[in-house]
Amino acid sequence: MRQRPAAFGVLLTLIVAAASCSVGVQYGMKLIVDTMADNDRSSRAIWKWLGLFIVLIAAESAFWRLSGWLGCVTVVKSGVDVRLDLFRHLSGHSLDYFSRHLAGSLGNRVTATAGATGAIFGTFIWKILPPCVDFIGAVVVLCTIDVRMALALIGFVAVVATFMFAFGRRARPLQQVFAARASQVGGEVVDVVSNIFTVMAFSAREREYQRLRAAFGLEAQAQRRSWLFLEKARACHDLCLWLMAGAMLIWAVEAWRAGLSEAGDVVLISALTFRILHGSRELALSLVDASQHFGVITEMLRVVAVPHEVADRPGAAPFEPGAGAIAFHDVCFAYEERRPVFEHLDLLIPAGQRLGVVGPSGAGKSTFVRLIGRVMDATRGSITVDGVDVSHVQQDSLRNAIGVVPQDITLLHRSILENLRYGNPAASDAQVHAAAREALCHDFIMALPEGYDTVVGERGARLSGGQRQRISIARAMLKNAPVLLLDEATSALDSRSEAEIQAALDRLMRGRTVVAVAHRLSTVAAFDRIVVLVDGRIVEDGAPGVLIARGGVYADLWRMQAQGQETA
Repeated sequence: MRQRPAAFGVLLTLIVAAASCSVGVQYGMKLIVDTMADNDRSSRAIWKWLGLFIVLIAAESAFWRLSGWLGCVTVVKSGVDVRLDLFRHLSGHSLDYFSRHLAGSLGNRVTATAGATGAIFGTFIWKILPPCVDFIGAVVVLCTIDVRMALALIGFVAVVATFMFAFGRRARPLQQVFAARASQVGGEVVDVVSNIFTVMAFSAREREYQRLRAAFGLEAQAQRRSWLFLEKARACHDLCLWLMAGAMLIWAVEAWRAGLSEAGDVVLISALTFRILHGSRELALSLVDASQHFGVITEMLRVVAVPHEVADRPGAAPFEPGAGAIAFHDVCFAYEERRPVFEHLDLLIPAGQRLGVVGPSGAGKSTFVRLIGRVMDATRGSITVDGVDVSHVQQDSLRNAIGVVPQDITLLHRSILENLRYGNPAASDAQVHAAAREALCHDFIMALPEGYDTVVGERGARLSGGQRQRISIARAMLKNAPVLLLDEATSALDSRSEAEIQAALDRLMRGRTVVAVAHRLSTVAAFDRIVVLVDGRIVEDGAPGVLIARGGVYADLWRMQAQGQETA
């Protein structure tokens, strides 16, 4: 609302004006009835009050329609802002955060929160504000008839409002439980659908059906508890308003019988009482709905709107790429509630050097690469690129200077051309095609039905693992960054394809600092230097030939892979 004060201010004015005209219409009816009750059929005053009555009806309609048009534009724009803000914050979380939450559940929370925000705007603008204006107008009008009636109305509404507020607070936890169940179930459905091959391969359709049936049952139970609790509140509210309406009408009729009020006063009090009765019922239901929507937002805030684990420092400067020298200075790192991965790690990688990182599974190789790209922050110590601490610069500018070919290749559900251009959005079609040729992608792409316009499916499911990996390599080539990180870049390729891709990688790596994680030692056999990680420690460091001659861990790994190839 702070971003659009003028729009929301005009919207507020229109709603107040429309609701005020509505109260004025009731008063106009009183004046008409009073004039008719005088039995002076020749009086022309009736036309004056009738004209006022008609003008107020027209003005009320015009104000409502204007508020509807302005509200449509303003609320929709605000809903877009909410989703964009949520996406910006959500996308800033670490990979560890996403590993702890279902992707579908997070997406459902963003969508549900945007919907809840729009619903709250609509509820407050068109369902809560008008009854409040009606109440204020009714109090003002009743003061012209009998101040005691106005005071009685104020007291009665205050009691009902307090009761409904207390009821709403007790309903909030139930709404939050329901919102959490709904988001969780939505995430689980997406998780099953995205892993449908595994479900089919293990004949698990019935098992997943029963599992989701149980989850849907828990969601339905939470929804029923919330719904029935609110129905109790509505029943109590209707009883209270029935008593209020009856009391006010009896009071008005007795005053007319005693000659203390006019017939028009009875009509006015009847109309205002029933209008407040109807409006307060809508107000109560709207407050309940708003409580539900606030429950959705609160649940989202608890999960999505947590502080970023890896965040830019205030005033962080953009990273200025250099030659690409990398250094680890007394680096310690540990995942939550797990033993340390690295302790007091020191390593210098000169600019332009090709460094291979090898070792057994769980040694910390992938973590080593992720720390360089600041996907996660070191627990202690510092990592520098070109002498600049990576934690002191903007994350996006740092990653813009680093090309990455990950082990788990995932592509966006878009065309091959769009996925390739992801490495360099400004690249021309000719540059994209040239990178594809270098990575040996062009031929298989052109063999597809729509060529470069072929949509790859969710996470690239329509392509083979090797094809996805080649596209990832082409994407890194197109980025043309001074630092290149390879995490098992040839793991999904056969031996012949690996040799072809290796030639392309050799061209890509020239003049760049390269850090490559590899299980297949042939990938890094021609590198300048190899470090062997075991349990987060560097146990060997040197040129590949030197390490083989030394007869240590690297030599053992080399020998085992060579024997496996001979056997094959």
